Amino acid sequence: MVHERAGQLAQAEDLEDLAHLVTAYYSRVPDPEKPAQQVVFGTSGHRGSSLDGSFNEDHILATTQAIVEYRASQGISGPLFLGRDTHALSEPAWTSAIEVLVANGVTVLVDSRDRYTPTPAVSHAILRYNSTNPEARADGIVVTPSHNPPRDGGFKYNPPHGGPADSDATSWIAARANELIRDELDGVNLSSFGEAITRVERYDFLRFYVDDLPNVIDFDVIRQSGLRIGADPLGGASVDYWAAIAETHRLNLEVVNPTVDATWRFMTLDGDGKIRMDCSSPHAMASLIGNSDRYDLATGNDADSDRHGIVTPDGGLLNPNHYLSVAIDYLFASRPGWSPDVAVGKTLVSSSMIDRVVGGLGKRLDEVPVGFKWFVPGLLNGQIGFGGEESAGASFLRHDGRVWTTDKDGIILALLAAEMTAATGKTPSVRYGELAEQYGNPAYARLDAPATREQKAVLARLSPNQV
Repeated sequence: MVHERAGQLAQAEDLEDLAHLVTAYYSRVPDPEKPAQQVVFGTSGHRGSSLDGSFNEDHILATTQAIVEYRASQGISGPLFLGRDTHALSEPAWTSAIEVLVANGVTVLVDSRDRYTPTPAVSHAILRYNSTNPEARADGIVVTPSHNPPRDGGFKYNPPHGGPADSDATSWIAARANELIRDELDGVNLSSFGEAITRVERYDFLRFYVDDLPNVIDFDVIRQSGLRIGADPLGGASVDYWAAIAETHRLNLEVVNPTVDATWRFMTLDGDGKIRMDCSSPHAMASLIGNSDRYDLATGNDADSDRHGIVTPDGGLLNPNHYLSVAIDYLFASRPGWSPDVAVGKTLVSSSMIDRVVGGLGKRLDEVPVGFKWFVPGLLNGQIGFGGEESAGASFLRHDGRVWTTDKDGIILALLAAEMTAATGKTPSVRYGELAEQYGNPAYARLDAPATREQKAVLARLSPNQV
């Protein structure tokens, strides 16, 4: 049942007490015997809340130490790229991670502007470094619970392939982290933040990412069209990136709301009455949808910018599966530099419209369990041209058929919507209508249901041959 205030602006009673949230991060000690308070990696890292004893300082200190030990066991000796989003718990966890990483002698690269870092920018940085340093490989950590409510925290590890860690890695890391918590952090090397922060190195995530975008997006066609674009970061890590994209690539693009506020008081409530930065939800995107007539195309991203939402004046907010179908249809007709043998990757729960479009293109379809990690090998070696999840997360190859990112990239999916609109003169919603006429319009609905931490762990361990 949809909440009575879904789609309405958040009120004072909906907001988290941020001081209480951060205090609980440091003061609450998790009970290692309670499963709900243990480190559990789902499809996108460990998530929880300090208020529930599931995302506290002990979790992050122990998990970071476990990552240090894991990377050493794998011969990963290069730097670690560390990013964070705009959630209130992200900075404390980022701080904790630095204290452990530096104490263990790991070279840590943080944002040169001391600002927020989208997940795709971290993936891009890892791949960029490793392309010229194959021996001393780099990896990364992104501190983010993605689109989840302001009370939540998240912590995910990306190994040298740049994408989400596989189940073998996350199982090892989680087991070791929980062992360290049971041992009251005996074995965790720790330095003071005041000392550690002087020993980190700086990396310009934004500039390297934004300047490289013409290798994956056709900005000439967007710029020449004069397309009016509204980009809403939803208070997330892409806020500086959209302004830089507009300036660097000379686009007619407005950052709809550049506000960063960890309470997200400017958000409209999601379908369950919670504040959630879900750019695929018509309730969470109600403000942007209501102003869509100001733009030829409007886009949204979640807090770490790995998801996308596409809003058109004629169609409103596109169903994520509808947009994935349109994106696949457009990309495989507009990327002559791609090998004719590249496949399309989709998750099991994605719409059958994707199957029909891929069949019409004469391409191979790779269907995998939920989790973007399954697309990583194919994107990395250029055998998958496009990999997408029905939860509005996807990435695709550069113009020349080489890897762009191996994690979801909501920024390039938003820019692709602008490119296809400019190139074809049709919005993605209009093009989907044409595809529905051509292939039929399959029925699709998404039902979100709560899952226990144990259930999430089981889902994370699924393999493609179990689909």
